[in-house]
Amino acid sequence: MVKRISDIPKAERPREKLQQLGAGSLSDTELIAILLSSGTRKYDVMELSNRIIRAVDNNKGNPDLEELLSIDGVGPAKAMIISAALEFSRRRIRPEGMQISFPSDVLPLIQHHADRKQEHFLSISISGANEVIATQVVTIGLVNRSHVHPREVFADPITDRASAVIVAHNHLIGLLEPSKEDRDVTKMLKAAGKTLGIRLMDHIIFNKKGYYSFLEHDEMEVA
Repeated sequence: MVKRISDIPKAERPREKLQQLGAGSLSDTELIAILLSSGTRKYDVMELSNRIIRAVDNNKGNPDLEELLSIDGVGPAKAMIISAALEFSRRRIRPEGMQISFPSDVLPLIQHHADRKQEHFLSISISGANEVIATQVVTIGLVNRSHVHPREVFADPITDRASAVIVAHNHLIGLLEPSKEDRDVTKMLKAAGKTLGIRLMDHIIFNKKGYYSFLEHDEMEVA
């Protein structure tokens, strides 16, 4: 049975949460749900929102209209609303020029990925002046050497003419301590970046409660 917004406790409904706590308190799913307003007979609005978010993440934040229309449950009206909202955000809310002085400075660019159901591996292109050029989703799924390949990680930074890159991924479980796979990936990417002339500045692991920075823990020199 499709769950309706009215089935959700009032205090947890997206619009009520926004009104009481502000837009910053909402997850990506809840924000999209407000834009959609309603679901379909097959999918409730929250499930439909999650489907759209997966399409956005899989297309580096920029799915075209055809990609949105290919999502089961998304018709022309909903697709155009989402497409317009994404384009508006790109025009008005850009990370370009944002100065990076400390690892935590990148958290506003990536924190919304903390509630994802799969691990998202991200790369942030940095200029020679330590300014953000762009943020990209590289891979979705388990973070290990076989899934995170330097070719994919450095593809956009090369195009962006970046001098450095910060990589990050969300941990699904409570612990932020890096795993052996996390450290292996960091060593691999640092070596690849040295060959390409693009410095790996940091690897950040994060969740909704906090983050772990390889740089802050003096692990980048030994990586």
